[in-house]
Amino acid sequence: MRKARAVAVLGAVCASVLAACAPPPDGNTVNLYYAPEENLQAVVDRCNEQAAGRYRIVYHKLPREADGQREQMVRRLAAGDGGMDVLGLDVTWTAEFAEAGWIREWTGAAQRTASAGTLSGPLETATWEGRLYAAPKNTNVQLLWYRKDLVPEPPATWDEMIAESQRLEREGEPHWISFSGAQFEGLFVHYNSLVESAGGRIVSEDGKRAVVDAGAVRALEVLRDFGTAGVTSAAMNNAMQDDARREFESGQAAFQLNWPFVYPSLQENTPELARDVGWARLPAVVPGVPSKSTIGGYNLAVSSHSTKPDLAFEAALCLRSPEHQLFSAINDGVPPTVESVYEHPSMAEEYPMKDAILEALKDPGVRPVTPAAQNVSTVLTNLLAPVAEIDPAATAERMRTEVQNALDSKGVMP
Repeated sequence: MRKARAVAVLGAVCASVLAACAPPPDGNTVNLYYAPEENLQAVVDRCNEQAAGRYRIVYHKLPREADGQREQMVRRLAAGDGGMDVLGLDVTWTAEFAEAGWIREWTGAAQRTASAGTLSGPLETATWEGRLYAAPKNTNVQLLWYRKDLVPEPPATWDEMIAESQRLEREGEPHWISFSGAQFEGLFVHYNSLVESAGGRIVSEDGKRAVVDAGAVRALEVLRDFGTAGVTSAAMNNAMQDDARREFESGQAAFQLNWPFVYPSLQENTPELARDVGWARLPAVVPGVPSKSTIGGYNLAVSSHSTKPDLAFEAALCLRSPEHQLFSAINDGVPPTVESVYEHPSMAEEYPMKDAILEALKDPGVRPVTPAAQNVSTVLTNLLAPVAEIDPAATAERMRTEVQNALDSKGVMP
């Protein structure tokens, strides 16, 4: 169905192999390095058609895992490789790549176009020291998914969610809270959402100093209480996002904290269960204070080593245009960064939760912006797992020391 829609939306790109699809000279080739995205090639083809020979984008798929993507790009950029033009960066990498001098600043008309109508949270992830170094292509936030047949209204706070789960267990009902508690970036995302929801900070605003303030300690308390409440499956400490999705689809859970990719999976795999599933903003930490969800997504940057930067900026703007963000949202399930796209009628069918997503995106959590983001993530995920063994005061003290070492590039390999 989605593939058919892709054809209908974008149309046939090539009238004939020899005429419409004849490649321009190699000097006009723009090499795009980006994570695997099923229908991105259709967007690339459409941009090439619109370019009318000015450039031809070639899509090079990076490894599926984020660590593999980063490793491949870092090695080539550090070697001064001029064969990379447009780079797909995880939202946590902008500061690192900018500080290293690997990507170009967006200025002038390109900067204005990339910023126009773009939500402030995604823009923040593409900015370093007040300058735009990438164009947000897509974003994401986690939501609370809950069983409406078991819980008429979504719990407002973490304490309420835990209490509801315990009540359901006493009544013999499905009660687990599906959660990705493995030692990986996803656990850091959960923790950062709690820190932001508590009004705390892990790292100073300039990205140079470990803070781990009272809000960060409160977030540790929430995770510890959650881990010791008996409301998760035994597999929680080894679960990643897809494991949490499958657990929820098994029917044994009442709640799930996860990205919107779980919605189409529910529709396809367990349509009867899907009818009883609702969604809401993540539970709050502080009663009456809306939660914040840590945003994900990808930004498009232009390599400093590109030999054709003007064409690379033009190609990047086409790939993340509102038209193509709508296409990618509908066909690949990646939420747009341009606010107006959420108003398009097509979004209502594929994204019935779009209002909840947009609400969270307008008041998001953002992971610490620092060139040492990878180091900080490595340190924190190590200290957070398993969550039931967190000692809030002692863990916070270790965080202050080890995060500062990570910021200073001491003792941690990226």
